[in-house]
Amino acid sequence: MSLLKRIEQGQGGNSSGQSSDNQGGENSRLSSLQARRVNAPTTSPQAGSYFDLKTRVQNKLLSELDPSMDITRTDEVRRTIQDLFEQILAEENIVLSRPERARLFEQIAAEILGLGPLQPLLEDDTITEVMVNGAKNIYIERKGRIHRVPVTFENNDHVMRIIDRIVAPLGRRIDESSPYVDARLPDGSRVNAIIPPISLVGPVLTIRKFSRNPITVEQLIQFGSVTQEAIMFLKACVESRLNIVISGGTGSGKTTLLNVLSGFIPADERIVTIENAAELQLRQEHVVTLESRPPNIEGRGEITIRDLVVNSLRMRPERIIVGEIRDEAALDMLQAMNTGHDGSMTTLHSNGPRDTLARLETMTLMAGMDLPSRAIREQVASAIDLICHQERMRDGTRKITNLTEISGMEGDVITMTDIFVYEQTGIENGQIQGRLRPTGLRPKFMDKLEAAGINLPPSIFGIGERRRY
Repeated sequence: MSLLKRIEQGQGGNSSGQSSDNQGGENSRLSSLQARRVNAPTTSPQAGSYFDLKTRVQNKLLSELDPSMDITRTDEVRRTIQDLFEQILAEENIVLSRPERARLFEQIAAEILGLGPLQPLLEDDTITEVMVNGAKNIYIERKGRIHRVPVTFENNDHVMRIIDRIVAPLGRRIDESSPYVDARLPDGSRVNAIIPPISLVGPVLTIRKFSRNPITVEQLIQFGSVTQEAIMFLKACVESRLNIVISGGTGSGKTTLLNVLSGFIPADERIVTIENAAELQLRQEHVVTLESRPPNIEGRGEITIRDLVVNSLRMRPERIIVGEIRDEAALDMLQAMNTGHDGSMTTLHSNGPRDTLARLETMTLMAGMDLPSRAIREQVASAIDLICHQERMRDGTRKITNLTEISGMEGDVITMTDIFVYEQTGIENGQIQGRLRPTGLRPKFMDKLEAAGINLPPSIFGIGERRRY
């Protein structure tokens, strides 16, 4: 697709390079679309607005660019744009200061190669989330705190072009008949967009950024999210093929922790990942990534998480990792865990370990099988070995608060045992102080760890210490 059409219809990538999903259609004729350019203002750059100047230079730049240029080669295209940009300013005798010149170039380059006004925010590694509430209200999250930034779009149509640019390469759509969509950027960052008539403030875009360098175990320990002893325990649980559910609220770090835990899976095992939008960054070599698909404009062709879980059972997986369970797919995930696919992992939203079990039961009932509650709870108790619960604290930090063993059934109740619990000791300079401490209880699944040749010292669980938590 031509450069011009990408700008006007919003079908482009970010400055890090376009996804391979859409690389084949990038090189098409530019000349046939030149008539669709925004009409350049006739006034001089001094008399016109900054927007008029930007439009003039951008349109002239598009007319000068070679339409056969491969825009996926970002560095080469950027150098070409820089040369033409300088040439156009010289030809039209446009005098700008060095900061103004740099600002104008970066904005035009972002419109052609990136995501417009959002591009500088996406390139800032200190920003973890970008929130667009209509054209004029943009917020970011930095260090767990939300701030408004002095960045705006030209209008709501400009926001829509950027949203289309994100979703189009993925084969997804957003319009009045389908006014919200989940998507991802090429680097795996999670994107949600919702537009009028559902949104009353204009197009709303939420981007949860993924770090260019995935969070490591050492960083989690350094941030205070987890302790060395708890990591040793979790590593042993993954290697011994226990089934783990990671629970927590929105933005509590579930996917980050799932990425970290998946790094403990041996490299010689076949892993199948299933997600709504591919976000996991597994480093193993033998990984099959599956992504669900929404229905097309005719309401057909939908592929759900449940469909993919069922299909994955025929793919000889040794580990099944589901990005998030949120509906009747919970039943099929439990069945997979109970039929020889040990070591599976998933995440779900909940307020605590006990609430995690209640949500699993509710989502299983959504499958419409009319199963008795006791049968569902027996399935849950048999399938899941460990719940790892995370919370986003009041100071914006993310911490593991519970490592809880599912130990069995007593009557109609699933029994649980906390192995590690976060103990808050106070607040200092607005920062919550505390530590994830062992309870002094030895998990019942220790025989599974020992059968896998893993022997953890009793001190990890606080056994033998004078105080018990």
